[in-house]
Amino acid sequence: MGAQHHGHHHGHHRHHGHTHSGAGASHHHDHLTGGKPVAGSGRAFAVAVGLNVAFVTAEVAAGLWSGSMALLADAGHNLSDVLALLLAWAASILAARPARDGYTYGFKSSSILAAIANAALLWVALGAILVETIRRFFYPEPVQGGVMMAVAAMGIAINGISAALFARGSKQDLNLRAAFLHLLADAAVSAGVVVAGAAIWLTGESLIDPATSLLITLAIGWGSWGLLRDAMRLGLLAVPRGIDAAAVRVWLAERPGVSSVHDLHIWPMSTTETALTVHLEMPGGHPGDPVLHGLAEELASRFGIDHATIQIELGSQRCRFAGGPKHL
Repeated sequence: MGAQHHGHHHGHHRHHGHTHSGAGASHHHDHLTGGKPVAGSGRAFAVAVGLNVAFVTAEVAAGLWSGSMALLADAGHNLSDVLALLLAWAASILAARPARDGYTYGFKSSSILAAIANAALLWVALGAILVETIRRFFYPEPVQGGVMMAVAAMGIAINGISAALFARGSKQDLNLRAAFLHLLADAAVSAGVVVAGAAIWLTGESLIDPATSLLITLAIGWGSWGLLRDAMRLGLLAVPRGIDAAAVRVWLAERPGVSSVHDLHIWPMSTTETALTVHLEMPGGHPGDPVLHGLAEELASRFGIDHATIQIELGSQRCRFAGGPKHL
């Protein structure tokens, strides 16, 4: 899909150049999906959800049968992963729906809502697991280490296969990257349960199980704190990670004919697209549509900003957004 460009001209010598850069914006950003899910991601979601639902069911049954809190802790985490995958899948479908009156950006930001919901669900699950884990320290129960090892080894295989399904798309979409990293972490956690099962099998020490569960819970909490923080940043429309707003400002200020840059805003439209609005003061006159289109292409290729709205001002009348602590 090629880039589309629209120019609007208003009174007071103001000119707006709106550029909507799609998949073909530049060779550096061919991955920009314009709100469409990455090819094949629907199939990856379906397979990963199916595998993980089957595994969670088996893991809960094995955890109850063997008395392993570590298996139940891992099952609780994997269940939250299933919900996360379902939310991410639904968000990728919604994000592909076209814009319409009342939803002029379409439903792209549903992927941001999914990220926030995923982080919240994960922390609720961690809280429940932590309570039961602490109880097990005071009231230890016998654990079958062999069952722990067998089921956890199955978890390594299933999470590894599921992660591989998202490996390619994870380079293109933050939503898919979160799923990929989550599943990869699950495989590592299952490896830890295998080691704990072996230790219980060799020593017969049942306290190894809640200790392992506590380590798993703390590790997941530590690792998911970044997910929660990043999700909240997206929800608050903060500048997406990887984009340096100061560098964007400096680059725009250095363009020929630009005397000042103000009212610069950069925010995520979704987990795959970034938008920008800015006022450029150019006393020498409006540079013409080709220059505006070129600026948009450069913003996409240099900074990954694929939906830029640029307002040109001649400086004959002071803009109400120029200067002041409230306006960048």
